[in-house]
Amino acid sequence: MTVRVQTEDFDLSTEVAALRAQNPKIGAVACFVGTVRDLNDGSAVQTMELEHYPGMTEKSLGAIVEAARGRWPGVEVLIVHRVGKLMPLDQIVLVATTAAHRGDAFASCEFVMDYLKTAAPFWKKEKTEQGERWVDARVTDDAALARWGIDLTNTQSTKPE
Repeated sequence: MTVRVQTEDFDLSTEVAALRAQNPKIGAVACFVGTVRDLNDGSAVQTMELEHYPGMTEKSLGAIVEAARGRWPGVEVLIVHRVGKLMPLDQIVLVATTAAHRGDAFASCEFVMDYLKTAAPFWKKEKTEQGERWVDARVTDDAALARWGIDLTNTQSTKPE
């Protein structure tokens, strides 16, 4: 399966090895690993909690994978996204793409991450010394996705109550 949402951590080497194992035509692998920062918007982050809608989130991530495959035929994509309570330095997300050549691997990996950041139904709540706060979407995330010709500014889901 190319999409997983889980509470458990993941091992980059194991995930990439499994992704590569079934296709001898792979000449390039590009990976992105997102981690919890210890500082955000000027405040020390003690913990981050990620929430999602089970089923809906996986479906959304699957659509992102299919969009990437439509743009880069032959590319394989793996997304592993964690949910639950995380600490600074913990891994949050892995996006790995494989292709025959590096250009497609790099571009598809960046595309998937840009799309995921704005379109996947995840919500982040940070705990700081000042209390808890929801992490809002950033204008830069929308701009990153817009360069791929995709505008989702009016389709954002609301945070869970």
